[in-house]
Amino acid sequence: MTKNETTLALKRNHVIIHNQVFQLVFAALCVSMGLVLPSFFHLIGGAGPAFLPMHIPALLCGFVCSWRYGLLCGMVMPMLSSVITGMPVLFPTAIAMCLELATYGFVASLAYRRLGIYPALLLAMLGGRCVAGMANFFLLGLTGAPYGMEAFISASFVVALPGITLQLLLIPLLVKLIEKAAIYMEK
Repeated sequence: MTKNETTLALKRNHVIIHNQVFQLVFAALCVSMGLVLPSFFHLIGGAGPAFLPMHIPALLCGFVCSWRYGLLCGMVMPMLSSVITGMPVLFPTAIAMCLELATYGFVASLAYRRLGIYPALLLAMLGGRCVAGMANFFLLGLTGAPYGMEAFISASFVVALPGITLQLLLIPLLVKLIEKAAIYMEK
């Protein structure tokens, strides 16, 4: 990125990091965080469903990297975690989470470039939860277990309120810090 392009990106209030090596390394870091963070939260008596620790690196990857890396990061984390740690359970939770977190990374990346951080974050969070709700409805329907609107609202919004709050506070701050570091490295 030339100095004029960097200045233009600053004026748009965000930087798109085009360096493929940086994106690959950052996506790998996010996947690693997605494997480690849940372990810490599960030490606090199963706080994972409340604080949503895998959501943070998926969203972060989407905001910092291209939609491809955001989507791939979100898709890989739950499967790897399920295979390595047994959390989340592969069916139906990890499969639904793959779709949810992939949606977070994909939507966050595309929406951020057009709308800015807070609208993109809200859109990604709502989009991912809707995809998770549809996936759970379908997957649990295959087993004959009911999954209705009450279960969706409870799991996606009520139980998850601490995680939603954490995401709304932490993600914009981390994205801005990463962008400042990227601009500094460009100079």
